[in-house]
Amino acid sequence: MTELLPVTPSIDQLGRIIANVAAPAFLLGAVAAFISLLMVRINRVIDRSQFIHSIPESDSSKSFLRADLPRLRHRAALLNRALFCAIVSAILTALIIIVAFISAFLHFAHEYGVALLFIAALLMFCASLIDLAREARIALHDNDLRA
Repeated sequence: MTELLPVTPSIDQLGRIIANVAAPAFLLGAVAAFISLLMVRINRVIDRSQFIHSIPESDSSKSFLRADLPRLRHRAALLNRALFCAIVSAILTALIIIVAFISAFLHFAHEYGVALLFIAALLMFCASLIDLAREARIALHDNDLRA
């Protein structure tokens, strides 16, 4: 007699899946907080750039700040790329959790797929951290302390 597979996973199977996705869930929370930090930094760069653009040409006491615009553009580009990588990392991490639960319902092995998604998510997160580090190296400038 052939035994049919249950339609839904058992409580034990769900418990194992939940335990297996605990690390990706924590990573997802960390990436979400990191995205928030990147957004704050991007907003600071935009605010600074708007302030510099609002300085009248006739204001010679602050006109030297205009030389800072290329540096701000570079910072914005780095932060934008870091934000993109972090968002992709968050999407991949969410997919890990989704794949784990779907595989439990469909009763197929998911270890290789989840492992590849986790590696890809961490690579994107690392790329985001590298761009943040590059931006941080050029962030503090004497002009930032004056105006």
